[in-house]
Amino acid sequence: MSKNEVSRRGFLKASAASLAAVGMAGRVYAAGSDAIRVGIIGCGGQGTRDLISCVKSSPGVQIVAMGDLFEDRLQESLKKLKTEVPEAVKVTPDKCFIGFDAHKKVVQTDVHVVLLTTPPHFRAMYLQAAIEAGKNVFMEKPAGVDPKQIRSIIKTAELAQQKKLSIVAGTQRRHSKKYQETIRRIHDGQIGQIVAAQAYWNGSDMLGYWKWWDKENRSDVEWQLRSWPWFTWTSGDHIVEQHVHNLDVINWALQGHPEQCLGMGGRAVRTLGNIYDHFAVEFEYAKGVRVLSMCRQINNCGSGDRIAERVVGTKGYADVDRGVIEGEKPFKYDGPDPDHYGEEMKDLIASIRNNSPINEAKQVAESTMDAIMGRMSAYTGRALKWDWAMTASKLDLTPPKYDFVEFAPDPVAVPGKTQLI
Repeated sequence: MSKNEVSRRGFLKASAASLAAVGMAGRVYAAGSDAIRVGIIGCGGQGTRDLISCVKSSPGVQIVAMGDLFEDRLQESLKKLKTEVPEAVKVTPDKCFIGFDAHKKVVQTDVHVVLLTTPPHFRAMYLQAAIEAGKNVFMEKPAGVDPKQIRSIIKTAELAQQKKLSIVAGTQRRHSKKYQETIRRIHDGQIGQIVAAQAYWNGSDMLGYWKWWDKENRSDVEWQLRSWPWFTWTSGDHIVEQHVHNLDVINWALQGHPEQCLGMGGRAVRTLGNIYDHFAVEFEYAKGVRVLSMCRQINNCGSGDRIAERVVGTKGYADVDRGVIEGEKPFKYDGPDPDHYGEEMKDLIASIRNNSPINEAKQVAESTMDAIMGRMSAYTGRALKWDWAMTASKLDLTPPKYDFVEFAPDPVAVPGKTQLI
């Protein structure tokens, strides 16, 4: 070939590579713009806070689509966004969607990333829709409320990996510098061989933070979805919805999930909904490592309140939440520890801009499964194994129909009577 032909072919080859790169970037950026377009599905209090954190975490983030079951929730969120981050609000009325199909409409817009902040029951379904539509995702914890949903999350995580899409979960401790440095030292063997651990979320009731809605003239489904933290099918119970944070830290430190568990729990003072107000579960990990898990939502317990994670080794122990190690190699984290909510969003946006996907779906699914196992054991009084729960359990908390219809909640679980499914 002549020099001109070689030069021409080289130019065409380079151009094709450039066009391919532009095509990939086109999935991320608008032409000639560095803006990241964000949509949200679930415009309640937590979703609105997450969206504000997303905008504040990184420059050039624009809110362009919103979806929720309820018009009033969406409008309240929009009002707060216009107050807190007015420059980022680019959403127009035709990109505000209401109803059980709102998620389908949001993921079909030109957003680069979708925030999934609905009640946990919808997480698996909405994650699948977003990833199939080619969207990067931030999804709040937990990953679901029953084993069927956890299996779905893990399958969707694999699809996201194939598509090179990011999924960042709302387990913000994983994005804390203090936690990262302490866990790194555990993994480096600075407390020796791990022999035990403890995880706690012993706190107060949800009233005052979440609103309880009286049924009045609402359908069963609307009433339960508005009051979603108090029902098992919508929230997974507080061991799943809240305590998953601490269980996720234990899985992170132990680099795996439990093999089996035995739990108990009940309702000492709670009268709303059908969930428990306290749990205690013993998880057994590989090599016989036992983990004590405790969570409680009861007011006025004073010194009994504790939100913490501790890992015990043969050469010391780590109070992970405090960033402290005691023993042969003591350590105390005293460096910067920026807002964890902002850091998780910052990491997500950076992964999109740098085309370096993050995929946290499987790890949060496994941590959620820990909590679901603990709840199933406490509800039934039965011990159960991870492999059975993950592969054989038929428990499915899906309602018969996604519509505002009558759907009586399950009775409060009674150990010895409630069946293990």
